[in-house]
Amino acid sequence: LMEQGWRVFLVKVVNRTGSTGRLRMMSPNAWPIPNSPAEKVDERWMQWTSYEGRPMQPQLSGLSLEYRIIQIYSRDAGAKKATLKFGLEGHGENSSQLVRRWNFESGVEGWMDWNDVSLTARNGSLFAMARGGDPYMGANVQSGTGKFILRFWGKAERQGVGQVFWWTESRPYPDGNHLVNFVVEPGREQLYEIAFDAKAPLRGVRIDPSNQPGEFRFDWIELNQAFDAESGMVEMEVEFESQPGIPVVFEIEDEAPGPKMACFEIRDEKGQIYPAQSKRLAPDFFFQRQIYRADGESISLPPGVYTVRCSRGPESIPEIKELVVEKDPVTLRYLVQRWVRPDLDGWWSGDHHIHAAGCLHYENPSQGVFPTDMMRHILGEDLKVGCCLTWGPCFDFQKQFFSGAVSDQSEYPYFLRYDVEISGFGSHQSGHLNLLRLNDQIYPGGDSKEHWPTLGLNALKWAKRQGAVCGPAHSSLGLTRFVDEIAAGAGKEGPHGLPHYKIPAYDGIGANEFVMQVTHRVPGPEGDLVPAVDFISAMDTERVAEWNMWYHVLNCGFEVAASGETDFPCLSGERVGLGRVYAHVPGRLNYPEWVESLKLGRSYVSDGSVHLMNFRASKIGSDTTYPVGTRIEEAAPGATWKFEVDVAAWKDDASDLELEWIVNGYPQQVDLISANGQTSVRSFTVKLEQSSWVAVRVFPNAHTNPIYFRIENLPVRASKLSAEWLLRGVDQCWEMKKNSYAADELKDAEQAYEHARRTYRRILKEMDEL
Repeated sequence: LMEQGWRVFLVKVVNRTGSTGRLRMMSPNAWPIPNSPAEKVDERWMQWTSYEGRPMQPQLSGLSLEYRIIQIYSRDAGAKKATLKFGLEGHGENSSQLVRRWNFESGVEGWMDWNDVSLTARNGSLFAMARGGDPYMGANVQSGTGKFILRFWGKAERQGVGQVFWWTESRPYPDGNHLVNFVVEPGREQLYEIAFDAKAPLRGVRIDPSNQPGEFRFDWIELNQAFDAESGMVEMEVEFESQPGIPVVFEIEDEAPGPKMACFEIRDEKGQIYPAQSKRLAPDFFFQRQIYRADGESISLPPGVYTVRCSRGPESIPEIKELVVEKDPVTLRYLVQRWVRPDLDGWWSGDHHIHAAGCLHYENPSQGVFPTDMMRHILGEDLKVGCCLTWGPCFDFQKQFFSGAVSDQSEYPYFLRYDVEISGFGSHQSGHLNLLRLNDQIYPGGDSKEHWPTLGLNALKWAKRQGAVCGPAHSSLGLTRFVDEIAAGAGKEGPHGLPHYKIPAYDGIGANEFVMQVTHRVPGPEGDLVPAVDFISAMDTERVAEWNMWYHVLNCGFEVAASGETDFPCLSGERVGLGRVYAHVPGRLNYPEWVESLKLGRSYVSDGSVHLMNFRASKIGSDTTYPVGTRIEEAAPGATWKFEVDVAAWKDDASDLELEWIVNGYPQQVDLISANGQTSVRSFTVKLEQSSWVAVRVFPNAHTNPIYFRIENLPVRASKLSAEWLLRGVDQCWEMKKNSYAADELKDAEQAYEHARRTYRRILKEMDEL
């Protein structure tokens, strides 16, 4: 064997009985390191896999002699011992274990293309073409209760996170309580195995092959009832000698200030990832393809030719390097080149929603990961501020890292700060909440997560008294299924469906209770009334639903900012900072000013591919300039205003994008911009007759926060349809959430929702009087 390398072996199968079952392989030395006991880490040094894609099949042929192909990977160098076990599945006394097998020799064989996906069977494979960000397909099955394993051999076109759902006789639809995530590897064939437990008779399975467009090929899918994994297996002890790998040293050059850390994705000529993901522990995350290394750090690789993708955040220009490893140590040099530097003009990137525990993170051999691990990823993605939110999983372990200030691991100009997401406890059923800039992380009445309010507004009141900056998480969840529509809004949808007037179900954990919360003002640190929520999260869920809710509250005069998040590694484990907010802090960056700029909307949100810097307004004939987030009081009606923005975009194909100037939710001018990495100044003029908000967007990549205009000191009352939509939303949210509130908070909840109804009715009346 070779340290950090793969070797291929043949297994000779003498099949005297003509069995056609599946050859099972198992080794305790090959079990994953993530989520393993700490004392087992050393012995789990190997990884092995059987090749079962076409022309091979997962079952034996029944011939008296055949061979299987296996690959073995060694994490370590030196003399190693392994216990290898072999057995037979789906034959003889185990034949009942197979529930259903789909070979796709005769079409799609019962699989249904339910959402954002089209299914085609050809050449004995099923091709699932995802057309949107939420593709899923399902099949009905009939089986009993117990543990199951869904296996499939597949090849994905694009990386991502997949999911397997199941439904049962007693719960006849897939939901978040019947869900397992899996990491989708692009460009290589592999076996996926997803285990789950059905508490009632199983009636169907659903596969979400990714979370983005692209093709996924399935050579076969099979569902098995799980059984005693080691029953009937034979074993052998094998001694291996693993030769040391060759050191590869990283040399990173970067003109930007601060520590030098970068992102490296290493593949061999067969597309295999290095180091092997199942053998990783923090700071290398097993659910990612890439690793992060600082200048001067190294890894070991076996001799071979590799392709290395080098990057440092979305503003860097990715570079593909060929790495040839022979017998002597080698240096990989990477010069970070950026197509834009927002920080030079005071625009500092941040992700207000990342996690060090839960979802794809492991709970063993430690409960999540440590601040040093999170800091490495923040540095490697050139994310200036990372807000690491402690939540339900591993809460009592992770709470030790909260200090009420930036973490000691921060290295200027990169900051890590621990705060809280209300998720997995308290009011999470009515919508998760991000609580930033806390002084105290635990609600009074206990020292953990079991005693928190079930009404999110009550948690917000506690957070606001200590000066926290708050808003809902993953906003679109619960807002993408519709139960009705404002009749008068038919035909009045804007481009991209923004705004629209369909009434969401409010059946999720996003910006649901937000429709009520935004109408409330609660006591702040000095006792004066402040908004209960400061921002709405964007950039990590369905974009139309995020921005549609935001547009409607802006149209009713609620000056709520948008902020960017990833919800790493839950909604995505790809990397931190997939969704970002760029908040303006002139001069030297510091966390207090950064989070205050987030709160006040002196910022824009982006996926990093488009930048809308220095959005500003000036009245024609005046030299005074107003920056993004400003409320311009007592503006005169009929005045003409000029708006400017410094825009830059980068796409691999340098394609043209539409820059839309938004007034009260609708675009008033559309400019074409080239995604060539160059920064240009674009402008727009408009005469404003009534109080309004104005912003700029490039759908779905970026959006500025507004500049607000109070004509004759009146609040924005831009759309009666928006007020009706929000009022209907309060009623729908109450119907969906009322049973989630504890008995001792039910009266509070009733009063809170009634306050929201009165507020929207008052706004409707004011609009009638205008």
